[in-house]
Amino acid sequence: MRMKNEVLKAIHSRRTVNQNSFTAEDISRADILTILEAANAAPTHKRTQPWRFVIFQKDGLDRLGAELSRIYKETTPVEKYVELAEQNMAKKATMSNVAIAIIVNYTGELPEWEELAATACAVQNMWLAAHSLRIGGYWASPGLIHHLGPFLNLEDNQKCVGLFYMGHHNSEPREPVRSPIEEKIRWEE
Repeated sequence: MRMKNEVLKAIHSRRTVNQNSFTAEDISRADILTILEAANAAPTHKRTQPWRFVIFQKDGLDRLGAELSRIYKETTPVEKYVELAEQNMAKKATMSNVAIAIIVNYTGELPEWEELAATACAVQNMWLAAHSLRIGGYWASPGLIHHLGPFLNLEDNQKCVGLFYMGHHNSEPREPVRSPIEEKIRWEE
């Protein structure tokens, strides 16, 4: 497929980059703000702009990892508990240079699915902006996020829908794994 412009190239070449490919190189505050400004440009019905973000860096990543580990230990039934999984909860956060909690701020003006969809559009913009800066990203949505409300100081109308882990990386570009679009469309003429 021949790409006609840089936007289409970015859409087609952007890939998930996991923590195991992240390097120790810091992501600058300016780059983080550039990424979040792109998120803020997402489409939003009635201009509710429901996306909210909590950014974790440095010691904040340690606190996030400790909280995820604590939640895993507290919420996992004894028969399913695995100590290594608890340790990995903390490790996963600290393997990133930045972790961003993705929060939907439900306004009550629109159906919840519209606010969630707008927030997902904001995350896609973040992903594309990060990609353009050669920063990898990964949207994780483990069940533990449903217990992060108190840690994130969320209000009653807010919900954490994931963590976006970011880092400079050394992964190689790869081709997408997608079935042809022709298998997913129907023309009505």
